Amino acid sequence: MGTDATQITGLAAGVPFVAVPPITGPSTTTPIVVAWHLMDAPRTEAAFAAALPLSGLDAWRIYLGLPMSGSRTPPGGDSELMRLGYEDAVLNLQGPITDQAAAEFGAAVADLRGQLDLGDGPTGLVGGSIGAAVAQLVTAEGDLDIRAAVLVSPLVQLRPAVEAMARGYGVTYAWSEPSLEVARRLDFVARADDIAQRGQPAVLLVVGDEDDPDGVREPAQQLRESLASRYADPERAELVVIPGMGHSLADEPGVEPAPQTTQAAEVDGHAVQWLRRHLVR
Repeated sequence: MGTDATQITGLAAGVPFVAVPPITGPSTTTPIVVAWHLMDAPRTEAAFAAALPLSGLDAWRIYLGLPMSGSRTPPGGDSELMRLGYEDAVLNLQGPITDQAAAEFGAAVADLRGQLDLGDGPTGLVGGSIGAAVAQLVTAEGDLDIRAAVLVSPLVQLRPAVEAMARGYGVTYAWSEPSLEVARRLDFVARADDIAQRGQPAVLLVVGDEDDPDGVREPAQQLRESLASRYADPERAELVVIPGMGHSLADEPGVEPAPQTTQAAEVDGHAVQWLRRHLVR
């Protein structure tokens, strides 16, 4: 495990992480925020920590690396990821990445509790794009009580997201029963009950007005409406639109920490306000 002035880096149950300690120092009740990056820029835990540092939030901020990214990128790097995506994006990439990331979350947090003496403070989640799908899976299916989540440029419904991506590449994705099964699991509009029944966690969705309307913006709006209709307090589900923002939160290549963009700073501000309101007491 290595450290610098503000960050702790290492492995937790085999998962690479970057952790930023709370501003006022840790205690047994300090909130914990766990975040997963995008497969677009920023595409590593270190780059995501730079893009969305959650500045001013008095909580543990822990950024986990996704499977098949960063130090866990398959041999062959981006070329191999591209090959796997063209072969079958759902069964080779979106399905395995989200499934493994959600499955390894519990063991990683348990290991981090020992490494960092995290305590038992309330837990929040942050995710970007496919990382947001992981956050939704953990919220809907996991054992840990999730109080709040911030979903940025989120993958809310896999099927329209894949079809929008395929249109962008000028191809048609051939759905099969196995890939449709993955899509059903990653359809959080259809699974809004699964999220609401987990204590009605406060969910903020943040999208760019230049992101894909069919693959991202419309599903995010549908999820907000679905959750709000199920919550005793509808304001615990909100949607924010960032002017001038597309899907990414950092400039390419998005592997190393980079200066925060104007849009990412705006997202960061909304995320901090939301988490402070629903997580920090």
